[in-house]
Amino acid sequence: MAEHLQVELVAADRTVWSGRADMVIARTVEGDVGVLRGHAPMLALLTDAVVEITDDEGSVTVAVVDGGFLSVAGDRVSVLSERAVLSEEINVDEVRAELDTAQDVGNVDESERRIRRAEARLRAVERAS
Repeated sequence: MAEHLQVELVAADRTVWSGRADMVIARTVEGDVGVLRGHAPMLALLTDAVVEITDDEGSVTVAVVDGGFLSVAGDRVSVLSERAVLSEEINVDEVRAELDTAQDVGNVDESERRIRRAEARLRAVERAS
């Protein structure tokens, strides 16, 4: 068994974070999941939510994903999402503006999706503080 997890947080256009970690916490459609060394293999569908990665030195990296997949196999964790952003890359003023305009979208489903994603980004910034 490896001493640490090997973690990849990947968006469609880039690798957002990659390295050794002790723990990953993510929200799946079935609830929050924490992954440590020796975790059983799994594949889960992610929601628009915060992902926390505690690296091998104890530092916590906070990111937000727009849904996607979490794969765990043999102490390798892959978090795959169309869009993933580190908390320090999030512009809070832009996110608040998105929240204000999300209500004005004519389509209720689209409005709810925008609100959910904006709120997840705000939670990521709050957790990283």
